[in-house]
Amino acid sequence: MPRIRTNPLLTAVALAHAGGVVAYMPLVTLLLPLQVEALGKSAKIDLLTAAVLIGGVAASVANILFGWLSDRSVEAGGGRRRWVVIGLCALALSYPALALALTPAQLLIAVALAQAAINAVLAPLFAIIAEEVPSSQKGLAGGLLSLGNPVAATFAVMLLAVAGLSDMARFALVPVAAVGLLLPLLALRTRRFDPMPEPVQSWDRRDLFIASGSRLLVQLACATLGLYLLYYFQTLVTDDLDVAAGVGTLLMVSYIIPLPVAVIAGRWSDRSGVRRPFLFVSAAVGAMGLLGMAAAADAWQGAIAFCVFAAGTAVFLSLHATFAMQLLPKPDRRGRDLGLVNLANTLPSMIGTLIVWQLATPEDFTLVMLAFAVLTFAGAVMILAVRERPASPAD
Repeated sequence: MPRIRTNPLLTAVALAHAGGVVAYMPLVTLLLPLQVEALGKSAKIDLLTAAVLIGGVAASVANILFGWLSDRSVEAGGGRRRWVVIGLCALALSYPALALALTPAQLLIAVALAQAAINAVLAPLFAIIAEEVPSSQKGLAGGLLSLGNPVAATFAVMLLAVAGLSDMARFALVPVAAVGLLLPLLALRTRRFDPMPEPVQSWDRRDLFIASGSRLLVQLACATLGLYLLYYFQTLVTDDLDVAAGVGTLLMVSYIIPLPVAVIAGRWSDRSGVRRPFLFVSAAVGAMGLLGMAAAADAWQGAIAFCVFAAGTAVFLSLHATFAMQLLPKPDRRGRDLGLVNLANTLPSMIGTLIVWQLATPEDFTLVMLAFAVLTFAGAVMILAVRERPASPAD
């Protein structure tokens, strides 16, 4: 049998995932916090917490719904790509609404619509990755998913760096960039490498549940720090600096660092046939970075510690994404099941913001960082309880 070439697919998958990250990272790390501060500076933590909670509910429901709808499309003989296109159209409408929000209530509604649109893109996208990338290359594919963070962070920096760019233009450019990055995958013909369901074993759901719980614990910090990173560095900066621009640059640098590590670790895990050791070590490194952020006395120390945290957790999350795909009990329900697994991404943003709301003040984030460090290390330990399916090492 001739060897099937999948390099174009892996490249398209990496770019498409980067498009998905571009759809939300500039919003949650910079654009939304700045918009919140403009509407209610004195109560910015309260308003941002409300926005995250409402957006998290919308994202959770939309991810499961559109994953299920894409499953139904496959059953009917169609494909999932049409739902990605529908999500992109909704994204193009929701982002201008964010820029036009003039009151906290309008902003909350716009955030809910944007999060629903983003997840209408992401739900079928991850199902496409699960069924079109062969198992022997899922580790490499997971490593390539880490490309999304530096691309999105660079894009966010560019949005702030361009002089004279209006708020409306900044918000409108996000869906334009997302569409451009997703086009290569949308143009590829559907090819399923694992279309037939495998026999379901009793431990399948148990291990998927444990793996999702591990991701949830690690994601508590990942999903939350991006939202409050601007405010965290405001507690460390005493002189008159452009903190927003500095945070944007830091995000760009911190997400470039783990890219080669994630690709190498992903390929190494393909060759070895096991992924748990890589997941444990990367999450433990993330916990060490959080301890450093708690102890930071100035912005430079905080930035270095954040880079350590970002490097470790970026490798963990990128490898975990494809690791969880191999634990799915029903390949014919990938969209729906991945939507349920995605709760480990959306619930942390809601739970994490409540932790920040309880433990943080505008002047001090130390207790928050300590709590997240403990939870992240607990996630690292938890992944060791997953019993990996026997896998043939990749050539």
